[in-house]
Amino acid sequence: MMQHRFKRLATLAVVLSLSACSSMDMGSKAAKTEATGSAGGASSQNANDKLARCNAPLGTIAVVEDTSSPWYGILTSQYQLGPTTPVLKLMIQQSNCFVVVDRGRAMNNMMQERALAQSGELRQGSNFGKGQMVSADYTLTPSITFSNNNAGGMGGLVGGLLGPVGAIVGGSLSSKEASTLLTLVDNRSGVQLAASEGSAKNWDFGAIGGLLGGGFGGVGGGYANTAQGKVIVAAFMDSYNGIVKAVQNYKAQEVKGGLGTGGQLGVQGGSTPAAQPAAAAQPATLSMTLKQAQEKLNQKGYPVGAPDGMMGPKTRSELIRFQKSQGLPGTGMLDQATIAALSQ
Repeated sequence: MMQHRFKRLATLAVVLSLSACSSMDMGSKAAKTEATGSAGGASSQNANDKLARCNAPLGTIAVVEDTSSPWYGILTSQYQLGPTTPVLKLMIQQSNCFVVVDRGRAMNNMMQERALAQSGELRQGSNFGKGQMVSADYTLTPSITFSNNNAGGMGGLVGGLLGPVGAIVGGSLSSKEASTLLTLVDNRSGVQLAASEGSAKNWDFGAIGGLLGGGFGGVGGGYANTAQGKVIVAAFMDSYNGIVKAVQNYKAQEVKGGLGTGGQLGVQGGSTPAAQPAAAAQPATLSMTLKQAQEKLNQKGYPVGAPDGMMGPKTRSELIRFQKSQGLPGTGMLDQATIAALSQ
């Protein structure tokens, strides 16, 4: 009995001594998300190998969140996470597929500097005049379609299956899942160019429990206890990789009659009828001078002599002979059918 109590006290002393220690692991891989590393201009450092990349940017892009959506409220209140835009901007710049322009809170700071310049408060030469901001060709809009902090687990089954070892592990095993969606819109036309769904899942072991008995259960953190935010970031990387693949294989959608002109699905009583099939193209009016026609006749083996632009007997007879050879009425007139035959 005393020996057993001594072992428990010794174990407790070890745990307490470890808890009193403190160490800082700057740049810890365990603390990083899938969107790791950095980017500066077209260069990137320590980017995730799983991130899709482009040889050259396809245009400029702004990342805009709908902060009024229910998913955003859950993200910031329930999970205590910040906006998704910073991590998405990092992915985009590292991928070199787009050049990021800011249309978020930093935009307010930019406009504040311009207001200060207009008020005359800034130093001369600050150069905050008009005509310098870069337009955003595209807008990328993120959303979280599904996120579960505990999508399923084994509970105490782990401890039961593993016996004493299971008690040390903690007796719980759960998963975290997330599903995300990105949409890419052309800012000039408003046309959605691409959309991509992404997902990620991670298994977590619960807190250490049972090692010291009921009185000291739950001391210490979980093994590989990945935060929900990491799963969401991984899901967004999966979504973004899908966007990159989509734009690299992009083929514009075409609507007969033109985009936004009524479409092909007509509605009875609608004020804008569906676009009608284009009328059969009328043949363009052909033109050819008589001198040019004489040159053509000479080239085709119907000698009319030196082209002079005059309808003499020789030109008329050769023209009639050419018309008959083409199955045309021998009128001796330079009509549209004859001009078309001579032009071939």
